[in-house]
Amino acid sequence: MELTFPGPATETFSEVEPFASYKLPVGPYADGFVQTLVAEGQQITRAWRIAIDVGTSLLVMDNLRQQLEASGFELLYECTTEICGGFDFRFTTDVLPEPVMHVDLGDFRYLAAQRLGGAVPEYISLFVSRGSDTAFVQMILVGSPEATSVTAQSGEADEQLPPVVPNVVAGSVIEALLRDGHAVLDDLQFETGSSALGEGAFQSLSDLSEYLKANPEFRIALVGHTDAEGSLQGNVSLSRKRAQSVAVRLVKKFDIPSKQIEAEGVGYLAPRANNLTETGRTQNRRVEVIITSTQE
Repeated sequence: MELTFPGPATETFSEVEPFASYKLPVGPYADGFVQTLVAEGQQITRAWRIAIDVGTSLLVMDNLRQQLEASGFELLYECTTEICGGFDFRFTTDVLPEPVMHVDLGDFRYLAAQRLGGAVPEYISLFVSRGSDTAFVQMILVGSPEATSVTAQSGEADEQLPPVVPNVVAGSVIEALLRDGHAVLDDLQFETGSSALGEGAFQSLSDLSEYLKANPEFRIALVGHTDAEGSLQGNVSLSRKRAQSVAVRLVKKFDIPSKQIEAEGVGYLAPRANNLTETGRTQNRRVEVIITSTQE
């Protein structure tokens, strides 16, 4: 199978696993999980960055879908940002971290398809998102080594990616952010039941502000989370206000331009631990930072 991109493409990631078990999303995030289909076989994971001045994520995905269908693939599931499940869909599915794969939480598209008829079924998923003048594509393809392969091409020579920002301290929130695309600001403290951020010298905010000043093209989202005590509506409101408190601190104390930051809250909808224990509830009460764009 050959994929042709609508502009000069640079491969940012490539990995082949001789045998893997991939949970292929075939439905939206709902009721705490994403419906999946287990695909087993050789797994190829690749990502590309595509220089494209005009067009939307829809146009990029439409173009790729047509190529898949021409290659004999049958559509299993396709969704856009909100229909997929937004933040929760993005972070409960297999997506490569920044900077090799960028997913704008306000504009991404997902597709899953299958190709039957061979000795072993083949399954593919595509993530597509956009920056200001760049498209990002991730592909995961599972099947037999004999049948499963993909080549990609563009009409022009590959461009060189700009270097990732240097001098990242090991173990810092920035290292986690660049490695995983998101990081927990674990040292933040809030008054009990309040959205007021404490007055402590939080190292995570110092590191984050230094990074944002050095890289004004980067934009982030602060996402508040709570434990599962109380109503969903109340917890979403509290988590949003806490994220906004952190954003205000970055703007007012650290002089970060407000255009680089957005703040939202999801209440208890994305736990990282069991809410049945105090330890788990404490871990769930947090503010995370995620990269939303690497372009102005």
